[in-house]
Amino acid sequence: MSNSDTAANQATTRIISTASDIHSVLAEFGSQGTKTKAVIILALGGIFMDAYDFSSLAFGITAIQEQFGLSGFMTGLVNASIMIGAVIGALFGGYLVDRFGRYRLFMADMVFFVIAAIGCALAPNEWVLIAFRFVMGIGVGLDLPVAMAFLAEFSKLKGKGNRSQRVNSWSPAWYIATGVGYLIVLIIFVTLPYDQHAILWRIVVGFGAVPALIVLLVRRRYLAESPEWLANQGDLRAAVDVMRSHHNLDVALAAEASSGAAEGPEGEIDRPAAGRWRGFAELFSPKYRVRTIVALCVSVFSTFGYNAVAYGTPLIITTLFHQTPLITIVSSLIINLGFGALGGLLGMSIVNRFGTRKITFIGFVVQAVALGLLALVGIPNGALVLVSVAMLAAFVFAQAGGPGANLMNYATLSYPTRLRGIGIGFNQSVLRAFSIVSLIMFPILAASLGTGVFWIVACAPLAGAIAVGIVAWDPTAKDVEREE
Repeated sequence: MSNSDTAANQATTRIISTASDIHSVLAEFGSQGTKTKAVIILALGGIFMDAYDFSSLAFGITAIQEQFGLSGFMTGLVNASIMIGAVIGALFGGYLVDRFGRYRLFMADMVFFVIAAIGCALAPNEWVLIAFRFVMGIGVGLDLPVAMAFLAEFSKLKGKGNRSQRVNSWSPAWYIATGVGYLIVLIIFVTLPYDQHAILWRIVVGFGAVPALIVLLVRRRYLAESPEWLANQGDLRAAVDVMRSHHNLDVALAAEASSGAAEGPEGEIDRPAAGRWRGFAELFSPKYRVRTIVALCVSVFSTFGYNAVAYGTPLIITTLFHQTPLITIVSSLIINLGFGALGGLLGMSIVNRFGTRKITFIGFVVQAVALGLLALVGIPNGALVLVSVAMLAAFVFAQAGGPGANLMNYATLSYPTRLRGIGIGFNQSVLRAFSIVSLIMFPILAASLGTGVFWIVACAPLAGAIAVGIVAWDPTAKDVEREE
């Protein structure tokens, strides 16, 4: 929006008297300042680190298995340890982000990323690696509720750059990060002497500390607390200050309005509606029950397929398709950086026109068809290799633009500010719990069933399509704050 448009929309100063006024102004105008764009970039930077850390071992897991002499179960445990940490991080992170704010939690999880990345890179054995992957998972679990809250609460309700688009932007950021990871793997693979390839995975994992350090260095200049969260805490003055400094909105606090957070009898900030453990129970109250259930269905069925196919792409191409390491790296790079990122960008561009529900349903259907074809082809030979890789690409494309992107729309935009962190955190903790099962079981099932494992994986998107088809809830452009 240009300066002239801003002036036209805000001919007079808007007076803020209540938290509802803040929600209304932000829903209408969102953000118009460069500092807010920086907040969005920093939030997406957190998503970038989440994806990079998740995928950084995807190619190197074979080398780790050989280096440490791991069984199939221990290989799965190394993979799943980050998910175990993410379950705990998301469950508590969702509560903490509503209790103490988005800014503090964002800073905390950056520290987790730095320590965990360095620790993984230097791990002398599988148990140390598992321990630091667990710590890394806690950081990821903490980060996702924070990042999603920032993306939603620093955006307007409708129009260009609205909440649905901004929340959906996590998907292309995720696949770009995954693609960058494979690009780094490719560069190191072709430049590192062959006899030193055993340390390739350590270099790739350790690089994850770099973006986290960059975020820590620039955070003070650009990052700010969410005005919506501040308003819910009763601190209208601080909320108005952020709206003026970061959102570039012409607002002023009414003389009769509270200038700070309301205090309880012992001087603590009174939070009657937000940041309480009872918020978890409220997710299943009559008002939010259906939304919570469909959000869980989209997340669980989407992530089961993602962990088996997208995360497991190197394992599939190397073990099931019997291809060389170089082909595995290049194929994984193209699938993620090409089809994944493009699918995510497409999902962002069409979510306003078609809605979250319809795009999610179509994405699930495409995934089920792609997995069915992979199962029918079996072990590919000759030209069928291209067909199988194309089906992997189609799966990732549909995931990035459909259920994979919109699972965050369901989890983030179905709830008001006071429940948003808890809603995202609970959704992510359940999602990660199912991810643990899929990460441990997929290598085992793939070893015993071969390409027949795709028939089992195909059940997940089919179930997701059924759930979304039955439940009519669509969070796109819904002003959940007004329901309060």
